[in-house]
Amino acid sequence: MCGIVGAVAERNVEGILLEGLRRLEYRGYDSAGMAVLAGSGELQRRRALGKVAALEAMLEENALPGRCGIAHTRWATHGKPSEENAHPHQSGDRLALVHNGIIENHEPLRRELQAAGYAFSSQTDTEVVAHLLEHEYRHGGDLLAAVQRGLSRLEGAYALAVVHADEPGVIVGARKGSPLVVGVGIDEAFLGSDPLALLQVTDRFIYLEEGDVVRLAAGGRVEIFDAAGQAVRRPVQSFEHGDGAASKGAYRHFMLKEIFEQPAVIAAALEGRLGERSVPAECFGPDAEALFARVAQVHIVACGTSYHAGLVARYWLERYAGLPVQVEVASEYRYRSVVVPENTLFVTLSQSGETADTLAALRFAREQGYLATLAICNVPGSSLVRESALTLMTQAGPEIGVASTKAFTTQLTALMLLTLALGRVKGLAAETQAELVDALRDLPQRVGRVLQLDGDIEALSTAFAEKHHALFLGRGAHFPIALEGALKLKEISYIHAEAYPAGELKHGPLALVDSEMPVISVAPNDELLDKLKSNLQEVKARGGELFVFADERVGIAEEPGVRVLHLPHVHEALAPILYTVPLQLLSYHVAVLKGTDVDQPRNLAKSVTVE
Repeated sequence: MCGIVGAVAERNVEGILLEGLRRLEYRGYDSAGMAVLAGSGELQRRRALGKVAALEAMLEENALPGRCGIAHTRWATHGKPSEENAHPHQSGDRLALVHNGIIENHEPLRRELQAAGYAFSSQTDTEVVAHLLEHEYRHGGDLLAAVQRGLSRLEGAYALAVVHADEPGVIVGARKGSPLVVGVGIDEAFLGSDPLALLQVTDRFIYLEEGDVVRLAAGGRVEIFDAAGQAVRRPVQSFEHGDGAASKGAYRHFMLKEIFEQPAVIAAALEGRLGERSVPAECFGPDAEALFARVAQVHIVACGTSYHAGLVARYWLERYAGLPVQVEVASEYRYRSVVVPENTLFVTLSQSGETADTLAALRFAREQGYLATLAICNVPGSSLVRESALTLMTQAGPEIGVASTKAFTTQLTALMLLTLALGRVKGLAAETQAELVDALRDLPQRVGRVLQLDGDIEALSTAFAEKHHALFLGRGAHFPIALEGALKLKEISYIHAEAYPAGELKHGPLALVDSEMPVISVAPNDELLDKLKSNLQEVKARGGELFVFADERVGIAEEPGVRVLHLPHVHEALAPILYTVPLQLLSYHVAVLKGTDVDQPRNLAKSVTVE
């Protein structure tokens, strides 16, 4: 992995490919490269370790003109970051290939190909695929047929784009377990791992389905074949967000822009989904109400930040819908013997809809006898959405920063909608429904008021500039928010951060507290407030430095060793959404002070499309 761009056009594609790579930089990567078929049919390649700018400088010295080409940004899986391991990979001087994913049987294939006389110059699993496809090509047929035969030998996940010097106006692509889209132009066609890479040239896309193979040819011809090799037609969809969604605008970083977009995107997530006094189940699909009436239990599966959203939803669903809820990490879920109670709704959460572990969990779950599957996702054409029975789009718009912000708060908003839709059919009091609907309508304005505290939060961040560790505390539904706050801080500032339920302090974590361990707590105005205050006194008594984000109606005052930032009052059920925002801003400003790469933190990728 990480980013793929391909183009077949009646113009020079070098600039298109380079701009596509720039637009994929948010994913995180360690090298970049490009291969272009010149008009003479010669295959030429350039690769550079580091940023796309290094490849751009190389191209300024030694251009790659041509009308057909592929490009890639790599995030190392097999083999360390190096020019030799960078994509595209070649087999001889005729075939070039870029690849996202992991080939699980690369070692036996490598031995087989070495025995057949192929020499390897990298440590990657991708080079194995390049030699395998060249081997198939030598056995006859065209590039499409060679790819289809070669794919039958591969085990694992992949999105591929392949060119061959013998077919200078053709790109063959394939996907299994890793996303790939076709961009439809006027007499030209494009390939990308993300539509954002191609918005410079088109806003019309075909989302390839699992097992699809596609052939792009001069004149904009697009042929798609399913896993059985049968020609199929896939719908062309218009991209719903403008090209400007992938621009920082006036903001210093994408992350800051996306934090400040949250009032607008939360409003978008609610638009058309709130009734006068309730949430209609129809927002989840035409048959959702009858299905929701049968739900006896909810099982939520997700990864990373999305997992934290699921943990918050457990508190909501059990309180307001009266349903037992399990929340699991997707990468662990399918590796145990899962017991599925009758009439259990299976819910997946993902920003991209292409998270490998979450997709694999969904596919596993479909064989386990769940009542139905529901995806809460931000990308309409994604695999998760297409493969789930029910869906709800979060409407966050493209999220570029690797550390998720607006995708998380819109997931929480969507999960509250799910809570109220299930609560309505399970007998939640009409007065409570109406109260929560009114609170949701007011939520964007409340989040906007928190953003006005940005300067105060930036001032607080200076206390963390020289710290190496931090402890986050929360109670009830705010323990997952503490987990999310700790994750954000460690992701982008590289400060080691842990989160605990505040009541667990005395059971071990209190041993860590001293003057060098800042302790961050969220203190909404709820039934656990008095208990939280007692927990905070335990920290203060041991010389810990406290940073408290507290409801403006809560009587927590600043004093030596205790810094307090008062937040606008909000309905206690929605406080987890509101209290997420200052923790995002705190992490952002600490990372800026420490001089890290905020939007592209080291070792991380935006969309984790390998297991």
